[in-house]
Amino acid sequence: MTTAFDVEPLALGAEAADLLFREARTANTFTTEPVTGQQLAAIYELTKWGPTAFNSTPLRVVLVQTSEARERLLPHLTEFNRSKTAVAPVVAILAADTEFVDHLPTLAPHMGDPTRIFPDLAQREQFARFNATLQAGYFLVGIRAAGLAAGPMSGFDQAAVDAEFFADGRFRSLVVVNIGHPAPDAYRPRGARLDYEQAVTVL
Repeated sequence: MTTAFDVEPLALGAEAADLLFREARTANTFTTEPVTGQQLAAIYELTKWGPTAFNSTPLRVVLVQTSEARERLLPHLTEFNRSKTAVAPVVAILAADTEFVDHLPTLAPHMGDPTRIFPDLAQREQFARFNATLQAGYFLVGIRAAGLAAGPMSGFDQAAVDAEFFADGRFRSLVVVNIGHPAPDAYRPRGARLDYEQAVTVL
């Protein structure tokens, strides 16, 4: 049950806060109801506005929908994750583009030559991973905003997924996300969270 304290300080209404945060959980099973291309496009169009350093937006999304693509992905997941990924309506591989600098003249024209700031691959990869991970969080909230459920997974062989889907070495996988309409048994009981006083230090 929400209280006045939960809702009144927020500009977001209680229903939206529940949809995006309080009632949302990781889904483990999905119905057979399809996810539409319009929904997937709307998720990206919403979440692309999340902030990143230098407006770099290095997140890249590969939507695995065909049976052939799914069969390429499944062997690289942990055994626990394979069965649910095999039947999820859509699976997204979220990755970081290590050559995000190619787009900076458009995304951040005020920077001038971006190679001055990112002279080597290791530096670019670290920067891309951090900012794409921020965007991955926005993407999960976007899935919820579309009325869908997300099942993010880190249980996979990143090197193998990269070799299978990103053979040119430009992208680095971060997380695999199952997307769909939650089945009745989709959720485990809600886990505990730390209280404000436990997690926040005011200086």
